[in-house]
Amino acid sequence: MSGRPSGVAVVIPARYASTRLPGKPLAQIDGRPMIWYVWEKAMKSRLASRVVVATDDLRIVEAVRGFGGEARMTSPACASGTDRVAETARDLSEEVIVNLQGDEPMMHPSVIDAVAEPLLRDPAVRMTTAALPRDDPEEFVRPSVVKVVTDDRGDALYFSRSPIPHFRDTGSGRYRKHLGIYGYRKDFLFTVSALAPSSLEEAERLEQLRVLQNGYRIRVVDVQYDSDGVDTPEDLRAVKEKLCGPKER
Repeated sequence: MSGRPSGVAVVIPARYASTRLPGKPLAQIDGRPMIWYVWEKAMKSRLASRVVVATDDLRIVEAVRGFGGEARMTSPACASGTDRVAETARDLSEEVIVNLQGDEPMMHPSVIDAVAEPLLRDPAVRMTTAALPRDDPEEFVRPSVVKVVTDDRGDALYFSRSPIPHFRDTGSGRYRKHLGIYGYRKDFLFTVSALAPSSLEEAERLEQLRVLQNGYRIRVVDVQYDSDGVDTPEDLRAVKEKLCGPKER
């Protein structure tokens, strides 16, 4: 990664003991572990000077080091991926940290750069995330698809699993689909990690609402590429088909 701008580290939290898909980071896709696909996307970022996998399991460490990546063990006490990223970031020299979740093998490298850019350009921005403008009425009402609404500066007003905004007259319209990737100034990452869970976060099961409920801002960057996360065996099959093509019968 020589010649790249310094100052941006992509940290990929990867937990082994997923409830719905145990060993998820090591799930095989066309002969490679899923974590390799996530790492490869991060390595293609033009802004990242470093990519680190942060994990709680030695098997993931060994797999990452086996394909030439950097991996670090984190404390079993880490309650979330954000905590895992924050613990890893304390030993990094980079001041901008991108949290690319370890179950996002289809995240486009340009989305990683889009999340990092406002933090490099604007000192007032402390946290960022990405959204994809959409107008799919079926997806709009799906609780598994998180929506975000923003103010005129581009800062998030709210994230929800419900359809927002509510189109009173038409029923549906253009909305922003939230993508699960975050950028932080390192000191603000530590602030976020220290916040207690909030009531809105617990209601929606969306950790980013903790930030908004405490009065902080999140800059939302519109991007062009979608990403399919992997939470279940069905998700894994769908991602395999998109990455490798349909399996012959």
